[in-house]
Amino acid sequence: MAIRSATLNVMTRAAMKAARGLKRDFGEVENLQVSKKGPADFVSTADLKAEKVLREELSHARPDYGFLMEESDPVESRDPEGRRWVVDPLDGTTNFLHGLPHFAISIGLEARGEMLAAVVYDPVKDEMFVAEKGAGTFLNDRRLRVSSRNRMSESIFATGIPFMGRGDQGQFLHELGQVMAQSAGVRRWGAAALDLAYVAAGRVDGFWERGLQPWDMAAGWLLVREAGGLVSEIGGRSLHLGSASLLAANESLHGELDKLLKRRPAA
Repeated sequence: MAIRSATLNVMTRAAMKAARGLKRDFGEVENLQVSKKGPADFVSTADLKAEKVLREELSHARPDYGFLMEESDPVESRDPEGRRWVVDPLDGTTNFLHGLPHFAISIGLEARGEMLAAVVYDPVKDEMFVAEKGAGTFLNDRRLRVSSRNRMSESIFATGIPFMGRGDQGQFLHELGQVMAQSAGVRRWGAAALDLAYVAAGRVDGFWERGLQPWDMAAGWLLVREAGGLVSEIGGRSLHLGSASLLAANESLHGELDKLLKRRPAA
C-alpha cells in the first residue's frame, strides 16, 4: 500500500467530503428527471455546494495557497512558492444533469506552471486517482501505468466532442475520421478529468481534446505523466494551463496520434 504525503491526504479528504454531497444530490437529480422543471437549477446548486466544501477544506489546511476554480474568481497565492489549487468541483456536469453516473471531482496543485500533485475522484465508482510529482500515479493505492500497446489498430482513444456551436466542428470531424480509420475505436464519455485518469490507468490508449479549461486538465495531466505517458499540445508543443489543445498517450502512440490529428483535409 502506498503511503500518501500530507498534501495528498489533504486533497483526498477534501474530495471525499465534497463527494458525500454530490452523491446525495445525484440521487435527487435522478428523481428530478421526471419533473417538468427539470434538474438544471438543482445541478448548478450541487456544483456550487461542492466547490464551497472544497474551498473551505483546502483553505483550512493550506491558508496561503491560491485558487483557480471553475465557479468563482481566482484567489492570489500568498505562498512563497506560488502554490495554488486548480479545482473542478464537478467535471462531467452534463452527465450529472442527465443522471449518467460518470463524473468526478478534480483537484490539482500547481506552482508557477508546474503540476505538483493531483486527485481525481469518481464518487459513484469510488475510484480515487492520485499522483504526486516524482512519486507515480495510484488508483485506490494500486500503482498505475499507461498501456503498452504500440499498434493503432489495437488501440482505443477518448476525446471530447464540440457541442452547441462551440469549437471548430469541421476540424473535429476531420480529426475523428483520421483516428477512426486507423484505430480500434473512439470513446466520448464527457468528463476530461476521467478521460485522462483512464489513459493513466491503461484503460484507453490516448486522449485528445481542444478548448479545455485549466481546471479540466490540471490534475489529469499529472496523472498521465506520473503513469509514464506523454502529454503535450496537439502539434507537440509543451502543455501549460492556458493551452488550447491537449494530447495524451503512451510513448509508443503519442507521435502517431499527433501526426493523424495534424493531417490536413484533402483539398
